[in-house]
Amino acid sequence: MIDAGELRKGAAIELDGAIYVVLEYQHVKMQQRQPVVKLRLRDVRTGNVAERNFQSGDKVTPVLLEHRPAQYLYSDGDLYYFMDNESYEQIMLTSAQIGEGTNYLKEGQVLEILTSKGETVTVEMPISVQLQVVETEPGFKGDRATAGTKAAKLETGATVQVPLFISTGDTIKVNTRTGEYQEKAG
Repeated sequence: MIDAGELRKGAAIELDGAIYVVLEYQHVKMQQRQPVVKLRLRDVRTGNVAERNFQSGDKVTPVLLEHRPAQYLYSDGDLYYFMDNESYEQIMLTSAQIGEGTNYLKEGQVLEILTSKGETVTVEMPISVQLQVVETEPGFKGDRATAGTKAAKLETGATVQVPLFISTGDTIKVNTRTGEYQEKAG
């Protein structure tokens, strides 16, 4: 058992028989009260997001997640298939288990599969991925009040805002945590 105040973003805990990953962590100090730890949690099996508050001294059960390399193979509707790089077994996850990471999966990509007690619970996306722009409007200079951006559709189907100089066929780096353009690659 660990103190709720020791939790950080990305930590895995067990509550009511379910495994949750901490998405957001906020330590709130209130005047003449005990500090409160506000957590935004995602159930790794169902993908549901919940918010929970804990007193600073409350204890939670940490979950040890094992990391194993795996290669993304393909998707079939709501199901995503991976191959364990060590045992070569095929692993199937739902879009709810992967979360927003489904927007950045590319065939052949190597990721980390997270398992708990022999059960695969989710994948850990790299911080950034390189994806090709398959569709975007040409950028035009003109009168504008803010820095120019435009929508670009990526090879995975995701849409991100990019600077005006990015054109169709360019490869860009995208932050998988925020879903934002980082830089032009290559």
